[in-house]
Amino acid sequence: MAEYQNIFTRVQVRGPGHMGVPLPRGSWKRTGKPLYSYLLGLIGDAQIGPIYLGFSGVASLVFGFIAIEIIGLNMWASVDWSPIQFVRQLFWLALEPPAPAYGLSIPPLAAGGWWLMAGFFLTTSILLWWVRMYRRAVALGLGTHTAWAFASAIWLYLVLGLIRPVLMGSWAEAVPFGIFPHLDWTAAFSIRYGNLFYNPFHMLSIAFLYGSAVLFAMHAGTILAVSRFGGEREVEQITDRGTAAERAQLFWRWTMGFNATMESFHRWGWWFAVLVTLTGGIGILLTGTVVDNWYLWGLKHYIVAPYPDIFGTITDPATAVMGAGK
Repeated sequence: MAEYQNIFTRVQVRGPGHMGVPLPRGSWKRTGKPLYSYLLGLIGDAQIGPIYLGFSGVASLVFGFIAIEIIGLNMWASVDWSPIQFVRQLFWLALEPPAPAYGLSIPPLAAGGWWLMAGFFLTTSILLWWVRMYRRAVALGLGTHTAWAFASAIWLYLVLGLIRPVLMGSWAEAVPFGIFPHLDWTAAFSIRYGNLFYNPFHMLSIAFLYGSAVLFAMHAGTILAVSRFGGEREVEQITDRGTAAERAQLFWRWTMGFNATMESFHRWGWWFAVLVTLTGGIGILLTGTVVDNWYLWGLKHYIVAPYPDIFGTITDPATAVMGAGK
């Protein structure tokens, strides 16, 4: 008999549609009749719906739709309203922030005003979605861990598009809307400030990024490995003996020398993932406001090995006098 492997196959349980636990007084009703999808059941729960949005959810979707419309129509206008060119060049199209000359003022729409307006609607949408996530957790009697993890990602978003540009005194410091253009901005940003690789908070962010990926893979592999014993039912198994949970903990005690519990492993994963964007945001916030050149900063603090003294002393380009070499 072939051994059951749920990495390739999955048992799909079908029964009456479950509407969920009762909601507290004052909540909107859930909408949509539950339906089932075999294909979605291969990767998750086969039941789709019902959905709960509430006031903050509806408002978030409205504001997000307006932001996407502004960005999309500006990109479309940049290719002279050609649908073919819009699809063809979509990855390269951008909605750019205002020029440095405008500072923090409100520029004309065609000179960055649309970017400012799209940013307002998108930021409002994201914050409203955070409110929805927090309030839904409270209404269901859950902890608010997911909302605060999302807040860490929002912190990085706000640093890039609002907090740092305000501290620098110019909207031009913000990131453009666009797929490749925002990647180009990242590369130019790193070059301009002496290579972000020497930014210690960037180092921490990357370490937590790789660490959270490894932790997630370790956790996923462990639960899949003990799923034949019902390992995916973690909460039910924490206090039992001889269960999948205990076998999983023994595995890590034997192979790594420590006893990771069902609760502690998730706590590690939560902190590692949250610290990716938390430390990353701090690193971006310090760039240009506190440190102008991370390479020279690294030299000063003995993080970076100096280049061979072939071309003479390396100075900060920001402090160089124009025309000094003539």
